[in-house]
Amino acid sequence: MNRPAKLARVMGLRDVVLLHVVAVVGVRWLLTAGRIGPSSILLWVAAVMLFFVPQGLAVLELSARMPEEGGVYVWTREAFGPFHGFICGWAYWVNNLVYYPSLIVFIGGNAAFVLGRSYLGLADDTTYQILFSLGILWLAMGLNIVGLRTGRWVQNVGGLATWLVAFILIGLGMATWLSGSGQDPLSGGSLVPELSGSNIALWSSLCFALAGLELAVVMGGEVKNPTRNLPRSILIAAPIIAAIYILGTLAILAAFPASEVNLVTGVVEAIGRMGEAMGIPVVRWAAILIVLGGLGGVGAWLAGTARIPFVIGLDRFLPAALGRIHPRWHTPYIALFVQGIGASVFILVATLGSTVEEAYLVLVDTTIIVYFIPYLYLFAALPVLRRRGAQRETMAEVSDRASEASFRVPGGTAGLAFVAIAGLATTAVSIVLSALPSDVAASPVLFVAKIVGGAGGLMAIGLVFYVSAMRRRTGRRAGT
Repeated sequence: MNRPAKLARVMGLRDVVLLHVVAVVGVRWLLTAGRIGPSSILLWVAAVMLFFVPQGLAVLELSARMPEEGGVYVWTREAFGPFHGFICGWAYWVNNLVYYPSLIVFIGGNAAFVLGRSYLGLADDTTYQILFSLGILWLAMGLNIVGLRTGRWVQNVGGLATWLVAFILIGLGMATWLSGSGQDPLSGGSLVPELSGSNIALWSSLCFALAGLELAVVMGGEVKNPTRNLPRSILIAAPIIAAIYILGTLAILAAFPASEVNLVTGVVEAIGRMGEAMGIPVVRWAAILIVLGGLGGVGAWLAGTARIPFVIGLDRFLPAALGRIHPRWHTPYIALFVQGIGASVFILVATLGSTVEEAYLVLVDTTIIVYFIPYLYLFAALPVLRRRGAQRETMAEVSDRASEASFRVPGGTAGLAFVAIAGLATTAVSIVLSALPSDVAASPVLFVAKIVGGAGGLMAIGLVFYVSAMRRRTGRRAGT
């Protein structure tokens, strides 16, 4: 495959670790867990053991075998062929057109706290949400078009801001609990999860919150010494991510009973309540950090997922223009620009005609369904590529990489089976659970129709592109 130019390798180990943190950790998922109550701690543990650990082990081995640009798209294409590679890559890219609006709605709600309590009503103002969301989106996109030498600092600052928010929240939560001035995070409900429809559906959100370790591998062509730095970055970042989620949930529950947790502004409200009780006015600073962390998350996913249509564009399944990189900044600027336009359309659609909370949940559940399709491929590709590498039945280039892989899932055949089966089963269950109606839905039938219809429509558009590309190829062959 001939590329017009090479992408610059500018990301070191520190950059990749911070990218993992800002891409995976979202403080808004602490609110989802807090809404469940104390039993969410065991749900977090289950999600870590059945999804996060298998995900990390699978990505470690696959990234060691094939660390080049494209990540999960390349793994799927090599394991199952170009059609499945395209479906995987399309789903991985297009889900972000729905993901950005949900993330930016969360950022916008918290940004109102920066202005002061008298402006909190802006969080439910449609005009404010549209203007703020589009501004954040295009700022992040513009910085990434200029290049990762500039854009990576958006991710780095976002990663540090996320860490600071988590540390402030966890620190205040521990101090509040020890002083006895707040809620007991382990009281007010059983630690055994209640098998209600809402709790079961929310568990898929916890799994989704732990997804994203593969993002840096998608950008493997821009990582220095990727065979060494990608696996190391995951081993460093993974325990930090798990600890932030579990301890952060306990901190939220120290500030509020589960029934009072707000899904959009709950983190800054929890920090404000606990800080004020201790005479520490940190609301505005916490809101600034949440906005910076959210901006870093938008930038990270813009930068990472834009590489998918870039690679698929080079394979000629999508318009060839998506494979162009800027002659000065060495970034896939056409792919980034197209992604920004698509996300802008979804932002406009998402903020009109629904309550903020219901629209937010529709966007989140639709994102989960589409985003987890590549994870089905990821877990299925692992044993296939392991077997091919061992048997030397693939192309020489892939076999050489397989034989030089610096990491393998431990435990031999049993360990490989656990990672593949647990990952596949958890992902499939999460997809099904995401289609269940929420308690906040005014019309459960319409709620489900929006989710399933939105996810199905996005995938159908991808199929149209693929079929059109194959017809063009068939026509060219017939003409020759």
